[in-house]
Amino acid sequence: MDGLLVVDKPAGPTSHDVVARMRRVLGERRVGHTGTLDPRATGVLPLVVGRATRLARFLSACDKAYEAEIRLGIATDTYDAGGTPVGARHDGRWPSDEDIEQALKAFRGTLSQRPPVFSAKKVGGRRSYAAARAGSRAGPDVLPAATVVTVHRLDLLSVEADRVRLRVECSAGFYVRSLAHDLGERLGVGAHLTALRRTRSGDLSLEEALPLAVAERAPQTARGALIPIDGMLAGFSAIVLSEDGARRAVHGLDVRPGDIAEGAVGATALDAVTSPLRLLDQMGHLLGIGEPGETPGLLHPSIVLV
Repeated sequence: MDGLLVVDKPAGPTSHDVVARMRRVLGERRVGHTGTLDPRATGVLPLVVGRATRLARFLSACDKAYEAEIRLGIATDTYDAGGTPVGARHDGRWPSDEDIEQALKAFRGTLSQRPPVFSAKKVGGRRSYAAARAGSRAGPDVLPAATVVTVHRLDLLSVEADRVRLRVECSAGFYVRSLAHDLGERLGVGAHLTALRRTRSGDLSLEEALPLAVAERAPQTARGALIPIDGMLAGFSAIVLSEDGARRAVHGLDVRPGDIAEGAVGATALDAVTSPLRLLDQMGHLLGIGEPGETPGLLHPSIVLV
């Protein structure tokens, strides 16, 4: 069983919990997720199954979209509603819609963002949340390093009392929890994330997602919702290989210009390739992923699926 299954994750289980539960549903040991969702978060969680687990890193690196609710007035140590309040609750003037819109301008575009201390980022070889929980016994907390992220779109959907709803489209590695916390600091009132729903991961949206409860109740439905491995990474460019080129690729040998099938769509100059692309045989089957190699004009099959 090989392919991609898009699950609509409910609030409660961790992403690893969902993986474990779907292993039982599908009767397949090789199942992995392609980007962690916090336990309280819901929405699109793409799972790779069987040989498709080898493609996980390409799905993890894609852009994401979210709808988020933020509560103003108090910050927490985890930056969400599950944490311990930090500092005094705000009791002064509330920011206006215009104040919030003005503050959001600082979070659009490319910026440096520090992940939450309670996150899965590794610091000194261990998960940041583990170091944070042991902080009182193991010395000062070590903060995760700031990373460069991009916010392609950030819309203010509504403001109702102390609740702010946002739509976010961002690069991989962006933490909406950090956005909530940092927005509270910029407004001077404190804030934390109260709800988060991932609506898209790459080209995969809620329209393709199967609710976890449905998958567990109807395993055949889950198996039928599996996207075949040949249909994965449809947003990537592709080249069709000749028979000889396909044989070379599946043995891990670099793809040469002469290995492209005659007249095939995508038969462009290989020295112009700057990002990963799909390697297809003449039947349209996905053989693997090619990336620019050390030798200009050649593609190296970084992933081989057959």
